[in-house]
Amino acid sequence: MPISLPTLQIDLRPGIIELGWGHPPLELLPVAAMRRATAEALTRYGAEALTYGHAAGPGRLIEWLCEYIARQEGVAPAPDELLITGGNSHTLDQILTLCTEPGDTVLVESPTYHLAVRILREHPVHLVGIPMDQDGLIVDALSETLAHLRRQGIRPRLLYTIPTHHNPTGVSLSLERRRALVELGAETGLLIVEDDVYRELSYDGPAPPSLWRLAPPGVVVRMGSFSKSLAPGLRLGWLTGGRNLVQRMAHGGLLDSGGGINHFTALVVAELCASGDFDEQVARVRTIYGVRRDALLAALREQLPPGCSWYSPGGGFFVWLTVPESVRCVDLLPLAERVGVSFLPGEHFFLDGGGEEQLRLSFSLYPPEELVSAATILGAVVRNCSRKR
Repeated sequence: MPISLPTLQIDLRPGIIELGWGHPPLELLPVAAMRRATAEALTRYGAEALTYGHAAGPGRLIEWLCEYIARQEGVAPAPDELLITGGNSHTLDQILTLCTEPGDTVLVESPTYHLAVRILREHPVHLVGIPMDQDGLIVDALSETLAHLRRQGIRPRLLYTIPTHHNPTGVSLSLERRRALVELGAETGLLIVEDDVYRELSYDGPAPPSLWRLAPPGVVVRMGSFSKSLAPGLRLGWLTGGRNLVQRMAHGGLLDSGGGINHFTALVVAELCASGDFDEQVARVRTIYGVRRDALLAALREQLPPGCSWYSPGGGFFVWLTVPESVRCVDLLPLAERVGVSFLPGEHFFLDGGGEEQLRLSFSLYPPEELVSAATILGAVVRNCSRKR
C-alpha cells in the first residue's frame, strides 16, 4: 500500500471554521498568471533558469523591485541595497545568524508573531519583550528598556518589529512613533528588523511609510515578501537595508554554496511582475480581503456580548479580540471548536505570559457568510462561558 503523505501545511478540519490560520484561500492564488509567467521565463532564459543563480537574485527582479518600491514609497533602494530572499522567516533566521552571537540580547515587541518567536528561540539569544498599545510599539518603553540594559552593561543587538498591520493585533505604528523609533535606533546603534509582510494588504488607503523609508541608511533592515500578496508557496521575498549588511548576506556562505535563493521561482515572479499581473493580483486580493474584514467586524459588533473589545485593522489578516476578564481563551477554545469555530488563544503571542483574555481571528480564508456564522457561534460561546463564571 502506498503511504499517503500530506501536501499542504494547513489542516482544515471538517465542520470547523478555522479562524486560527493566516492563510490565503486556494481560489485566490494566481494559477493562470503563474502558468503564463513560467512559460515566459523558460522561453526567455531556457536552461539558465534551471542552473545556479546570481547570489543577490536575478537582475530583472531586483530592477523591478527597486522601481516598485520607488512607486510605493517615493524612494528606491540602490540595487546593491536589495537582496532576493526565501521569504521573511528565512530572512529573519539569516539576520540572526549573521548579526547575533550566543548570549546576545534581542528585543521583541509583545505580543508578536508567534512563529517568529520560534525562530528567535532557536538561536542562543536572550529575548526581552517591549509592550504595545493601540498605537503600536511603545517607544518610550523601548527607550527605558535600553537605558536599563545599558546600566547592566548590556547592548541589545537588534529589535524585531511588525509596524504595519501587525500580527496578531492588526495595529499600525503611528507616524510619530515611527519617527521616534528610527531616531532612537540611530542614536543607540540598535538594528531595527522590520517585518513588512502585510504592506500590500492595506484596505483603507496607502500603508504608512516603512521604517526603512524614514530611517538613515543602515538603521533598518526591512523584510518584504510575496507570500501574502502573491502566493506563499513561492517562498520568495526581498530585503532592503544598509549596503554593508546586504552585501554581507549576499556574499555569505549560504548563497556562495547554493547561489541565489529560489532562482527559478525568482525569474518566474520577475516575468509575472513585469507583465502587470502582480499589480492586478494585489488589487484583486486587497478588495476581497477588505470585504471579508468588514464582514467579520460587522458580525462581531452584532454578535459579541458586552465586555468584548477589538481593534479594527487597516490591513493584514487579523482581528485581535479581548473577551471579558472572567473568560480564559484557552478554556474557551475547546468549547468553540465543539460547536464549529477555532481561533488562536492570545497566550501564543507573548514571550513570558499574558494574553489570557485575548485571541486572534483570521478573516483571510473564508467568504463573508462563513465569517458571519463564525462570529455568531463565537458570540454565543463567549456569552455562555461568561454566565457560567
